[in-house]
Amino acid sequence: MAEETAEDVPLLELESIIGYNGDIPCGLICHPDRDHLVYPLGCTVIIQNISTHKQCFLQAHTNNVSCVAVSVSGKYIASGQVTYMGFKADINLWDYAKKQLLATLTIHKVKVQALSFSPNDLYLLSLGGIDDGSVILWNVAKREAICGSPASPVRVGNTLTVAFCNKTDEVFMSGGEGTLRVWQVDIANRKIRATDCYTGQLKRIISCLAVAEDDSYLYCGTTTGDILSINVKSKLLNAYGPEKEKFSQGITALAVLKTGDFLVGSGDGKVSLCKGTAFKAVKTVHLQGTVNSIALRGQGHQFYVGTGLSQIHRFNYSEFKQEVIATCHNEAINDIVFPFGTSELFATCSKSDIRVWHNESNKELLRITIPNMTCHAIAFMKDGRSIISAWNDGKIRAFTPETGRLMYVIENAHSIGVTAIAVTSDCQRIISGGGEGQVRVWEAAEKSHSLLASMKEHKSTVSCIKVKKNNRECVTAGADGACIIWDLVRYVRNQMILANTLFRCVCYHPEEYQIITSGTDRKVGYWEVYDASPIRELEGSLSGALNGMDISPEGVHYVTGGDDKLVKVWDYNEGEVTHVGIGHSGNINNIKICPSLKCMISVSSDGAILRWKYPHEN
Repeated sequence: MAEETAEDVPLLELESIIGYNGDIPCGLICHPDRDHLVYPLGCTVIIQNISTHKQCFLQAHTNNVSCVAVSVSGKYIASGQVTYMGFKADINLWDYAKKQLLATLTIHKVKVQALSFSPNDLYLLSLGGIDDGSVILWNVAKREAICGSPASPVRVGNTLTVAFCNKTDEVFMSGGEGTLRVWQVDIANRKIRATDCYTGQLKRIISCLAVAEDDSYLYCGTTTGDILSINVKSKLLNAYGPEKEKFSQGITALAVLKTGDFLVGSGDGKVSLCKGTAFKAVKTVHLQGTVNSIALRGQGHQFYVGTGLSQIHRFNYSEFKQEVIATCHNEAINDIVFPFGTSELFATCSKSDIRVWHNESNKELLRITIPNMTCHAIAFMKDGRSIISAWNDGKIRAFTPETGRLMYVIENAHSIGVTAIAVTSDCQRIISGGGEGQVRVWEAAEKSHSLLASMKEHKSTVSCIKVKKNNRECVTAGADGACIIWDLVRYVRNQMILANTLFRCVCYHPEEYQIITSGTDRKVGYWEVYDASPIRELEGSLSGALNGMDISPEGVHYVTGGDDKLVKVWDYNEGEVTHVGIGHSGNINNIKICPSLKCMISVSSDGAILRWKYPHEN
């Protein structure tokens, strides 16, 4: 569907992405040019300049990227994806210099588990997931499969990871649940032959592999929290450790340095420097989230660490100190809002936290965390002194935008969670909507926040609230198929719009004589405010609900986003799509046009924040 739309309509320019899928093993890679990081997010592979933070995007996957690899020379990037049961999973081979797709390689079913390039870029090795279980050797130059084999013996579990030797293109290794093998490549006969390594009484699940620089030893990180050292020639266990203090929650990332030391990442968030065959940790730093990637930059004087909470850290090797260089949400983002009159900052909310971002640099300026809660909606007071937030525990919380200090809490605001929020432009009142369908008006003073009115007309969740500029009227959209225009002086209903849909969003036209709505029926509806009569109905999407909508300050254009993962810019009067943005991998939950009309920000269920160039002149 996205491709059909893209042919008819100009594409939006994607300026930047805030996001990183930290759950992918070895998903963060430092390119051999030492100037770029390569990492996945959804269906996209992002190449980011380390110093300037400028990004390039490799987009051709039809589903989420499951693994990524960069060739030793840096000439190629390979990325594999996950699909659905019964479907083939593609591997995309990219030209790094041109940022172009060279080939799509398709043999594996359901998921590509891991990828590895041979040291001279001759071969690409791919490992299928649980439903596939095969290892395939590809000729990189010819873009074709050479041979394949079941990755594990029948009697053991699944293979989880693969790695090539550093000096030869003819030998690679694989490890997994009770399996550890060294493979010999026989190109003349188009065969790969496996030899099982002997580990004696040790039974381990191997999660990651690293090969010594001279290919003499293979080091295996295990879920038990120890490291196995295997002699590559004899295929015998050489040593294992540490014996006493094993790494908590298993080893999830492993790298061998030129010095022979080891960098070890574990499931409890620790990054450790280990020395000798005893693998004893001599330096340790504790991070938030599972350490899933360790990326060496050059000789290892500097390295990067990616965690399961989607954070990227830069380490100085000599001092073993870290700094956070990138953060992002790792769960669905529910709302996005700009402060009144400024495009420099914006705020987003997701499960348990609210974050304030600097628009140009993508830097996180502030994080407000309420553990084990979900924030459904946020709003800035017009004076910029507070962020008002709606939470699933039924409370409205106000925070200072500079420090994140909790200013006040409105307890028991709604019985089934606060689902929508809006504020009046005079900063005097808060209007909230709840899961039970009530719309309530509160006095917004820091020391006294009393209930002014409670209006019960909706039969189900209130999903969106917009207030008129004069603060005398507001409109609420509900999942009961009703859109209600309220009088905020007498606190009664003025008009009601009924439609066969679950309304998700509503906007006033800047001249405030019309409103536009959208929801699960995939339609964009135009309505008269005066008598709630329908004006026109447009097909907003061919597949999936419309979850987010925003209108430009002059009212000439508006934008929508939804479950079809497309950002669409519309001409208000013509009712036609002028531009389409393709880039999201998850359902778009909300979208906003910045006040200066320079960009648009869209947020999605996979934790991604995308900034698009606004396509029309001011």
